[in-house]
Amino acid sequence: MGFFDKLGLSRLKEGLTKTRDTLRDKLAFVSRGKTEVDDEFLEELENILVAADVGVETTLDIVDAVTVRSKGKTYRSEEELNEMVMGEIRNLLVESGHEHPVDFDAPLSAKPYVIMIVGVNGAGKTTTVAKLAHNYDKAGKKVVIAAADTFRAAAYEQLKIWADRAGVPIIGQGQGADPASVVFDSVSSAVSKGTDVVLVDTAGRLHNKSHLMEELAKIMRVAKKKIPEAPHEVLLVLDGTTGQNAVQQAREFTKFVNVTGLVMTKLDGTSKGGIVLSISRELNLPVKYIGVGEKIDDLQLFDRKSFVEALLEKEK
Repeated sequence: MGFFDKLGLSRLKEGLTKTRDTLRDKLAFVSRGKTEVDDEFLEELENILVAADVGVETTLDIVDAVTVRSKGKTYRSEEELNEMVMGEIRNLLVESGHEHPVDFDAPLSAKPYVIMIVGVNGAGKTTTVAKLAHNYDKAGKKVVIAAADTFRAAAYEQLKIWADRAGVPIIGQGQGADPASVVFDSVSSAVSKGTDVVLVDTAGRLHNKSHLMEELAKIMRVAKKKIPEAPHEVLLVLDGTTGQNAVQQAREFTKFVNVTGLVMTKLDGTSKGGIVLSISRELNLPVKYIGVGEKIDDLQLFDRKSFVEALLEKEK
């Protein structure tokens, strides 16, 4: 399976429209009539990148690179100046950061392979579970979903609707049940039926962090009773529209949970998609998946180079 087919790349570009247009429009405005980089231009460039949630550290590196590249140079047009700036942004963002994960059809390191999904309510956690299930199922993997968010009313029903769309089975016991018991049943079933992937949806409340983290730790202990290495992945789902608040949420979770990767959702609804490019650098965690739409096919493996190209692509 190709990493980015034409359809996937088209959806990525469409999903990043707001961020791309905002970035290019603002840059075009501040460079109007300019043929060289001055202090005013550099200050405005810094403001534009920070507004797109590229992150302070990454922004300063980009501004420094543009300063060095443009020193003593005059550009023939503002368009040429813009393309130089975009080139420096592209170079820095592609070169920094983690490698993308393997495709969904790649061999897994364990069977069943247990993936726990964590995150606050409203971040898109439940839909991410279903979209991951859909992708693994489409890639030929046998999947089961564990409905371990037993705290939130109607959580099971919501997940069941998405699981049906994905065409994968779901195991749950309804609101108020013991989440660890649901996970034990799901992992036991996966072992007996030769299932490839177990996706565990968890509660997302943060108002009582100690209780939530104790619950997540209990889920992990129970899973290990059947599979000592489980969970093999812990994915933290973050809402891309919340910008730097997502960074704060991630810091809270990583204090208590051994997060192995990030999922950034709702990027089609924000002009601050630059958060994807800074968050992995700030947290030293890979962004593994991104959501660029509401459809079940709109969760993609994160490829940094393709993301930057889609974000900075010049309109034809």
